[in-house]
Amino acid sequence: MTDLRIHPVDNDASIHDWQYAHNLIVPGDVLSLDAVRERTGRNRMEVAYLGDALIGCTTVRPPTKDNGATATVITRVLPEYRRRGLGTRLYERALGQARALDAKVIETVVLASNADGLHFAEQHGFAEFERYLLREGDTVPWIDLRLA
Repeated sequence: MTDLRIHPVDNDASIHDWQYAHNLIVPGDVLSLDAVRERTGRNRMEVAYLGDALIGCTTVRPPTKDNGATATVITRVLPEYRRRGLGTRLYERALGQARALDAKVIETVVLASNADGLHFAEQHGFAEFERYLLREGDTVPWIDLRLA
């Protein structure tokens, strides 16, 4: 596992890879390339590779004055690379970034249909505090979880 490489989303190739991982894992919130580019201006976003293969991506939404020093840490690992410890490595890196930004509260968000993601979050100390539908007509809720 020494060939795990993690890179910031800072060029067209990494934007495309981040978009691919996100849209595959979160089909209820498909993002355009322009939407991903916009997010790079306000979030810390990274893509991860095992050798040359894309294995996932991370997002750290930094604390702001409006969110009470809360950072949101999201780790996405493509299904074929799960249960190998890679998600934990990505999560620990993203958590470290959030803490370096002086986050007082750490949250994550998972689509309710993502059983692997919910299990991962719970195994890493997150507890659910809210469920909601993002848009009218949606049928699968989002789950907000907070690190205990």
